Amino acid sequence: MKQWKILMMFILALATSGIAFSQGEQERLNTLAFEMPRRPGAVFSHDDHTQTTEISDDCAICHHVYANKTLVPDESSEDNACSDCHSLQPDRKNSISLVNAFHKRCKECHYDLGKGPVLCGECHIKK
Repeated sequence: MKQWKILMMFILALATSGIAFSQGEQERLNTLAFEMPRRPGAVFSHDDHTQTTEISDDCAICHHVYANKTLVPDESSEDNACSDCHSLQPDRKNSISLVNAFHKRCKECHYDLGKGPVLCGECHIKK
């Protein structure tokens, strides 16, 4: 009887980990602002990323705020979508397009740290 319980616990743990893994695979950056994206949204787990990079204390590292093209210290845009400030095409208000804002922010950090994906297919993984 004890072996049966252990076997059932193992099967339940295995099944649960499979569900968690498949849900984790589905976390993608929102691409609704793009009319016809050429690639799927980048696979990105916010919680895993902040824990791995140890930047969870300073959201403004990624969720920055600019006023008159100057970084506003200690301000965070974490409640806004990137597309709230960055448009598809650069304009007078914002000189960086939405695509470049995503790529520049992520890739610069990955290059600076010497780790993390930098090639298209490493982030934009097909389902």
